[in-house]
Amino acid sequence: MNSIDLFQNPLPRWFKRNPRPTVLIKELQERDRRRMLKHFLGLERADRLLRFGSMLPDELVSDYVNRIDLKRDMVFGVYNRVFQLVAVGHLAFAKTDPDKSAVTDKENVAEFGVSVSRSVRGMGVGSKLFERAAIHCRNNDVDTLYMHCLSSNQTMMHIARKAGMEIQRDYGEADAYLKLSPPNPGSMLQEAVEEQFATIDYTLKANTRAAVKWLDRLPGRKPR
Repeated sequence: MNSIDLFQNPLPRWFKRNPRPTVLIKELQERDRRRMLKHFLGLERADRLLRFGSMLPDELVSDYVNRIDLKRDMVFGVYNRVFQLVAVGHLAFAKTDPDKSAVTDKENVAEFGVSVSRSVRGMGVGSKLFERAAIHCRNNDVDTLYMHCLSSNQTMMHIARKAGMEIQRDYGEADAYLKLSPPNPGSMLQEAVEEQFATIDYTLKANTRAAVKWLDRLPGRKPR
């Protein structure tokens, strides 16, 4: 199984000229749960099938979102310029079971699932969400990251291959495993800096959206 170091100093990448916009990954909180649901319900049918492995009806998608334990799991998101949640990565933690003891002796393992709206495809959003999840695992003493998806999920397969994950396919489904390096000062700094930048961006977009909604309520204004 591969072991990789995902640390890359983010500062030069953020401040150099780059035609591709920077993807800021924000840790989501309880206040974002409503927007998580809106994101999942807004996925196209094919994308919902790939994300959940079956065509879940709206009520089951709602149940899934409501059952996410934000005190145990981590959920990361990407907001666009008009404060719409356009990508979500769910990092779920579980106790290591005997079947997985051969690949890790750590207490916990993590499984990652991601969905990206069509409006931001091809911008590396899914890969950036995966990198953020992997860094968080490293910094929290989790050295094994899993992904389970349909074999036809080309986005997840691309992320897995790009990260050097070991992929096993069986009956139309795929499991991918990645062994992570131990934490180091660089990985700790990367997670802290990226969250700080994303928090500033989140606050600016939220305040701008609130201001726009307030202006739209003024007499004579047409709602946007």
